[in-house]
Amino acid sequence: MGLRFQKGDILAIAIVAVLAVAVALAFLPSGDTGEAQVEIYHQGQLVHTMPLSRDGSYTLTGTYTNVITVADGKVSVTASDCPGEDCVHSAAISSVGRSIVCLPNGVEVRIVGETGDVDFVVG
Repeated sequence: MGLRFQKGDILAIAIVAVLAVAVALAFLPSGDTGEAQVEIYHQGQLVHTMPLSRDGSYTLTGTYTNVITVADGKVSVTASDCPGEDCVHSAAISSVGRSIVCLPNGVEVRIVGETGDVDFVVG
């Protein structure tokens, strides 16, 4: 006695195959190089972008002045004339998803790009 498929069986197999291919394509890498970028925002507006892999600095002048420096794959606020200078005392960051904020000057420095295996960072 042989195995016989009904029309509905063939349709169900085809639907499962199409869904399997769609799920596989959704999880394939996008082909993006994933190079991390430093984005600098002032008052909520993006004002400058630079690669995390290239050393350099950017001076942002608003109510106060901040100097944002990228060195050795890390970014930090190296100088500021804002009260308390909390942004200067923040540790340098190097992971996607991390940020440094200078509230008095309305500045946020973010690292964006491919996240790799990390879902989130605590601390």
